[in-house]
Amino acid sequence: MEESMPNVRFSLGRQSSMAPDRDLDLDLDSDSVNAAEAIDPRVRLMFFSSEGDLEGIKELLDSGTDVNFKDIDNRTALHVAACQGFTDVAQLLLERGAEVDPKDRWGSTPLADAIHYKNHDVIKLLEKHGAKPLASSYMAPMHVRNARQVPEYEIDPKELDFTNSIDITKGTFITASWRGTQVAVKKLGDEVFTDEEKVRAFRDELELLQKIRHPNVVQFLGAVTQSSPMMIVTEYLPKGDLRAFLKKKGALKPTTALIFARDIARGMNYLHENKPEPIIHMDLEPSNILRDDSGHLKVADFGISKLLKGTGKVKQEKLMTCQDTACRYFAPEVFRNEDYDTKVDVFSFALILQEMIEGCLPFSAKPENDVPKSYAAKERPPFNAPSKKYAHGLKEYATLLIFQILIPARSSN
Repeated sequence: MEESMPNVRFSLGRQSSMAPDRDLDLDLDSDSVNAAEAIDPRVRLMFFSSEGDLEGIKELLDSGTDVNFKDIDNRTALHVAACQGFTDVAQLLLERGAEVDPKDRWGSTPLADAIHYKNHDVIKLLEKHGAKPLASSYMAPMHVRNARQVPEYEIDPKELDFTNSIDITKGTFITASWRGTQVAVKKLGDEVFTDEEKVRAFRDELELLQKIRHPNVVQFLGAVTQSSPMMIVTEYLPKGDLRAFLKKKGALKPTTALIFARDIARGMNYLHENKPEPIIHMDLEPSNILRDDSGHLKVADFGISKLLKGTGKVKQEKLMTCQDTACRYFAPEVFRNEDYDTKVDVFSFALILQEMIEGCLPFSAKPENDVPKSYAAKERPPFNAPSKKYAHGLKEYATLLIFQILIPARSSN
């Protein structure tokens, strides 16, 4: 005959993510477990799971304690381990036969609890063992509970129609129809629950886009932040990006290169003159420059952009790699993890100007990964085009930007 469940509630530590009266961070104190609860081995299993006591858990399970015991709230030891973030405990419980998706009295599962408390390693472990997310657990990280806190730019995702969507700008954006207008949409996938960096970058990009209004910068229209997937919605420019245009046209006429350079410069000057804090684009390259219906250019994609605060210098929180951005256009300061400012965009702008005239990528003969090393060694792409291509003093201008404003390159010491 099955042993009856004790009329106890396990109340230590973090409670169910869906419990209306949960206490998020109660201190775990063995003295707070009353004697009656401590006697029952099934309740002790939950207590040891809340403390990360692997040896205690093994001893109880070896003696026959039910790994799937539920307290009065239908919480299991796996729920407790998921709330507390003890991956090794969760692993042990699963190995000993714990159900991966049990629901407590509020409908929460261990995975839902792990997502709520941002215990990323536990999330990965549970998903590996087949745990399925609840629709309610995949609430957007920027979700607010008070309707008055919903941002003014919020877009109802039901208004976005992706029926005939196409990939644009390196696959980062796709098209959609919104209120009868074709727009570009950048989606942040469900991996945000295991990647806080992507959430932070998304917040930063939204903060920047709200500040920007200029004819040579892509227009921000709104965002989806209260449900998953979160999205950024901008105007759609059907003529594509400058990269595709240069592949098709090759070297441009000096007058065309000047017009394009002026468009880029106006957009970048607006960003750099932003008050009170200049905006560094950080990823200025042809794929992130779009053409509007009139053929003029607009700067786009602010995924890794920075606000230049306080000291007037920025330093990367982590070392940049060629997987993060287009190496050929990136200033050596950033790859050397040195302080930098708006001049990194000037460096990229000069390379784009040179490419438009030369008709080839910067250091086109070099592998992408080797280009930053060349910049750091004070090498610069050669000027091979005929002098007539560099009319209007363009060669001197590009040389000044590449060599004198940002360079000479500092030593790595």
